Amino acid sequence: MNTTLPTLSDRALLIGRIWQPSLGPVLVAVTPDDVLDLSRLAATCSDLLEQDQAAVKVRQFIASGQAARLAETSAVLANSDEPSRNPALPWFMAPCDLQAIKASGVTFVASMLERVIEEQARGDASRAEAVRQAVVAVIGDNLRSVRPGSPAAAKLKEVLLAQGMWSQYLEVGIGPDAEIFTKAQPMSAVGPGSQVGIHPGSQWNNPEPEIVLAVNSRGEVVGATLGNDVNLRDFEGRSALLLGKAKDNNASCAIGPFIRLFDTDFGIDDVRQCDLSLQVQGPEGFVMQGSSSLSQISRDPLNLVAQAMGKYHQYPDGMLLFLGTMFAPTQDRHGPGQGFTHVVGDVVSVSTPLLGTLVNRVTTSDQAAPWVYGTRQLMRDLAQRGLLA
Repeated sequence: MNTTLPTLSDRALLIGRIWQPSLGPVLVAVTPDDVLDLSRLAATCSDLLEQDQAAVKVRQFIASGQAARLAETSAVLANSDEPSRNPALPWFMAPCDLQAIKASGVTFVASMLERVIEEQARGDASRAEAVRQAVVAVIGDNLRSVRPGSPAAAKLKEVLLAQGMWSQYLEVGIGPDAEIFTKAQPMSAVGPGSQVGIHPGSQWNNPEPEIVLAVNSRGEVVGATLGNDVNLRDFEGRSALLLGKAKDNNASCAIGPFIRLFDTDFGIDDVRQCDLSLQVQGPEGFVMQGSSSLSQISRDPLNLVAQAMGKYHQYPDGMLLFLGTMFAPTQDRHGPGQGFTHVVGDVVSVSTPLLGTLVNRVTTSDQAAPWVYGTRQLMRDLAQRGLLA
């Protein structure tokens, strides 16, 4: 629990959801000791984030004594580990519910270059290192100073076009328009301790540790959490038109452990300075570590929100927006030049001190628990509990 919760967790206002046997999902506040019921303040996470000054209202609700204690935090965290989960006891789910789950792509130079390499290698991991050397020789690895959409970026595009090295990934990486795509359907994300799924047909894939913003329907960023945008490099590398298949599979989106609401102790400027750590521990003893620093993002988080939601595109239930990653693993796992890919049993940990740690174990999408609980069933359960007006 000490690593799952943020540092100074007694000051963090953490919102989550638990699966409560016989009731279904329950919106909760999470403290270092207790899981507190917020159902009488808001029926869903989406409802809560729509309220003006949501953080203030949660604190007032807890202080008034109306938030009943449901369980001990450490006990629910322990039962969230899916292989040993007791279905008769509560466990933590992904903290979001009705919100759209969107993602920003190619927002860091390092990952942009790797996407170009995937494209040039046509999704073949064995060709990646040779392609990587060729690409860097032409376009370099010092694109951090190029501001997307700027005159300098347009000039660079002209140069690369002349050399035959322009790419659709460079277009969204340094062009005026960000890549925004649907990562997963509402209600489909898995939470802390649950298994994440890799398509069984994939031979080249990786985790993507990311900050995820919680945004209400008015486009206001009201909190942040962690995410693992599980990615199939071979599928997307074969064709960008396979992005949906590369990104959206059963259990391929992990979010959590909790949404930390913005308040006087935590806000968007803190998000901008977050450093993420990633660790993959394999069942055969393989260990990979990496990091991703939001300070090196090429587009400001609020710019990405504005490109995802506004007068051209509305989300009445709000959205969760992945901000992208600079982490693109190249560490050889199965032999020289083969790079990294997951194996079943990998344990993936994404962490940053202000948001805690999201831990998931890797399986294949056909072996992960199927997604069976959707919006219709949630509405039935909320109505049965008398929570729908």
